[in-house]
Amino acid sequence: MPDRPDTPRIRISTDGACKGNPGPGGWAAILEWNGTEKTLSGAEFQTTNNRMEMTAALKALEALKRPAEVTLVTDSRYLMDGMTQWIHGWKRNGWRNAAKHPVKNADLWAALDLAAAPHRIRWEWVKGHSGHSMNERADLLANEAIAAMLEARKD
Repeated sequence: MPDRPDTPRIRISTDGACKGNPGPGGWAAILEWNGTEKTLSGAEFQTTNNRMEMTAALKALEALKRPAEVTLVTDSRYLMDGMTQWIHGWKRNGWRNAAKHPVKNADLWAALDLAAAPHRIRWEWVKGHSGHSMNERADLLANEAIAAMLEARKD
């Protein structure tokens, strides 16, 4: 856990998108620190909206080079609640939910748990498609990633 005064403070805005659910999906993250900005995005041919929301956060956290104080902004309650509440019980129960069924997306939850470990993360939820500028940008980037992937497939 970061606790030194020189620990970087990073704001990450993420979003995932899907054309059909399941269907072609995209993800995006915008990382901001010290007046610098970096965008990340990607797409998959067959996925779900939840997996894209999770992938956006995962790729952003994996891009951090050292422990940081992170504010991670998402419009996904699934992602935020999963990482702040549900994951502890899932891990205790061998990646099974309260009904004793395997947790959906356990591969991404485990990867997110690992990627989040070096950082102190404050999760912030925003309502999607409500004018939050960075969430709108992340949504646009995620949709552009889908469009680019589908266009490249035509070639």
